Amino acid sequence: MEEGSLGARSIKDARTLVNLGIYRDLLPSITEGPGMGGPGHSLVHYVVFSRLQVLIEKTELNPAEVGDIVVGTVLAPGSQRAIECRMAALCAGFPDVVPIRTVNRQCSSGLQAVADVAASIKAGFYEIGIGAGLESMTVDQIDRIQKVRPRVESFAQARDCLLPMGITSENVAERYGVTRQEQDQAAVTSHKRAAAATASGKFKDEIIPVSTKIVNPESGEEKLVTISVDDGIRPNTNMIDLAKLKPAFKNNGTTTAGNASQVSDGAAAVLLMKRSLAMKKGLPILGIFRSFAAVGVDPAVMGIGPAVAIPAAVKSAGLELSDIDLFEINEAFASQFVYCSKHLDLDPEKVNVNGGAMALGHPLGATGARCVATLLHEMKRRGKDCRFGVISMCIGSGMGAAAVFERGDSTDYLCNARMVSSNSLLSKDTN
Repeated sequence: MEEGSLGARSIKDARTLVNLGIYRDLLPSITEGPGMGGPGHSLVHYVVFSRLQVLIEKTELNPAEVGDIVVGTVLAPGSQRAIECRMAALCAGFPDVVPIRTVNRQCSSGLQAVADVAASIKAGFYEIGIGAGLESMTVDQIDRIQKVRPRVESFAQARDCLLPMGITSENVAERYGVTRQEQDQAAVTSHKRAAAATASGKFKDEIIPVSTKIVNPESGEEKLVTISVDDGIRPNTNMIDLAKLKPAFKNNGTTTAGNASQVSDGAAAVLLMKRSLAMKKGLPILGIFRSFAAVGVDPAVMGIGPAVAIPAAVKSAGLELSDIDLFEINEAFASQFVYCSKHLDLDPEKVNVNGGAMALGHPLGATGARCVATLLHEMKRRGKDCRFGVISMCIGSGMGAAAVFERGDSTDYLCNARMVSSNSLLSKDTN
């Protein structure tokens, strides 16, 4: 067995998992309208294809060696998205012997995909796998209207699983005393940090530009545009302007369009393999997958999930919360982000240092994998001063998920990339 040391704790693991390549898409905000190109299903294929292709090109990996590809996705019908992803893998150069599947654990789907691949490698099912995430919120619109039997509705917590997410945000704010001012300040910080990270070029290592065609609705003229930055970031966000926004979900509420995550399109992919194999191949190791935890909480306050999931994942890794140097906590809503950070007594200078979903967007299935990209690249930049990092998010219907990663060059390995976040990317047509 290969043996490593985590502080004073000894870990023995025959299959230490490393992340070797992580790339993400841009995360565009939603601005769908006339002339945006019509249905974007062809772009869904293209986005997945381009992420997978980049992983192979960057690592010079033989695609036939990949044991499985798992893609986290939420809104599209399961069979439809599974077929789209299979088509994308074949277009990207993966031979037909390489399988692919989708997974849906709502907002944690991208992270769940990474965890599933990690678990399969540790179990010995295969040695190399790809965990990815994808969401086209411009194409696959959210429809929460569901019919349930009266008997099911008689169970309060079962009924609460159907609460609009915005109402659960209001519930968190009311139950745990998170003020409107605290929420707006969190939004300002998120946008400022994301803007600074973009301006300094921090995201360049993790973002893969996407080219798309835009059609002028009046002239019919097509224009090829390459998107290389997240377009939902508002550098001038301030408390005065945010205070003018009306509550979005209930009268006298505190959740607004300004202190909640943006509806976005995006994708990200993570390549994982055994450490010994990565070293044999001479591949650079970006990070090490150490642990994962999924937990359940009261559906009425689903946003508190990270407050429970983070301690569980950290404990599973044999660590203490004080051992964690960086946190990426999904900002589904400022209310739950503020609560979780305060409840765990986290240092604000260690949490979402490059902004979060309020600025970058929250493409549901992609967010978990996107966070892996952002976290690991930041850990690499910080070097020896940053050994352990945590990713976490709340999950609709009352759950939370979290994972612990170790910096790759501290002992071992990992690779990841994402797409920029965009509010309109997948509503446009790309060949």
